[in-house]
Amino acid sequence: MFLQVVSGDLVSDVSPGAVAATHRRHDAVVTATLCCVPISGSSESGSSGGKDKTKKPGRYNIIGLDPRKQFLLHIATGAEIEKDTRLQKHLLHAVGQMEIRSDLMDAHMYAFKRSVLQEVLDRKDTFQSLKQDVVPYLVWSQLKSEAVLSGIRQAEEDGNEKVSFPNNQVMVSQILANASTPSFHELYSMDPDGSAQTRKTHKCCAYIASSSSYCVRLNSIQAFMDINRDVTGEADHLLSDNVIGPSPKLGTKTTVGPHCMLGEGSEMGDKCQVKRSVIGRHCRIGSHVKVVNSVVMNHVTIGDGCIIQGSVICSNVQLQERVVLKDCQVGAGFVVTAGSEYKGESLARKEK
Repeated sequence: MFLQVVSGDLVSDVSPGAVAATHRRHDAVVTATLCCVPISGSSESGSSGGKDKTKKPGRYNIIGLDPRKQFLLHIATGAEIEKDTRLQKHLLHAVGQMEIRSDLMDAHMYAFKRSVLQEVLDRKDTFQSLKQDVVPYLVWSQLKSEAVLSGIRQAEEDGNEKVSFPNNQVMVSQILANASTPSFHELYSMDPDGSAQTRKTHKCCAYIASSSSYCVRLNSIQAFMDINRDVTGEADHLLSDNVIGPSPKLGTKTTVGPHCMLGEGSEMGDKCQVKRSVIGRHCRIGSHVKVVNSVVMNHVTIGDGCIIQGSVICSNVQLQERVVLKDCQVGAGFVVTAGSEYKGESLARKEK
């Protein structure tokens, strides 16, 4: 018996059934879905707009795979990478050969063997996260077992090997000349006829989605903006036919550019411009309004002469006349008074 866990912030067309099939085929304790890092930004962070202009170092996943890309041998989540990273010697001794990748993201779509997951959670009551705790533990324990089988001394486990990778991947070979057991990937590889060889420890597998798959985490404001633009452009296949409602009412000389979405029942006045933006349902937009690179949710009222650029406007917001917003986030139900100008601000109602 196995179960699948998918993060609620994953937007993807990767088939959970394909992940499940890989998991069953290898009889793995866990199968993690790996996708290419989105070109627009790193997998773990994104600019949120607003006042924080400090440029932070990129944050990546460091993934170790066997040469056939079947098994997950190493995972370091959110590691800050500049030029090199360090791997413990026992990892290299245990696996024999490992491919290190920094161009893949953990999509937070997992398949677990139910009994093993329950056992880990029962034994490790301090574990709080599948990504940060459970998956790394399962990967670590499979290598720990194999290291013991290979006769690696415990003292060697404290040693490190530095791995440099100027590109996104590098091959690391550390085969023991006097090893009496096969290397890790030989122990677990599938035979040509599809039958599995004898295994001595549990297996952690990887399902690598194709480069054409859409796979993005909605874990930042910037990611929210990017995904909304994607689903009106290159990822429009993610939308079903009933997402876009009937044509909204548009005033004279109002233009709606490409990569835009207008929700059912929304109305726009005269001489408005909408570019690369999403407008939700039942919005009331006045005349001479410009909306660029923005997301406007449902039941929003926008007065005449407003300019909205690079902003997220939540539901039931009211923008009075001549409001100017650039790189702002406006919380649900907030009222922006006439003539106000904000740049890089987060506006929300005060809690009572």
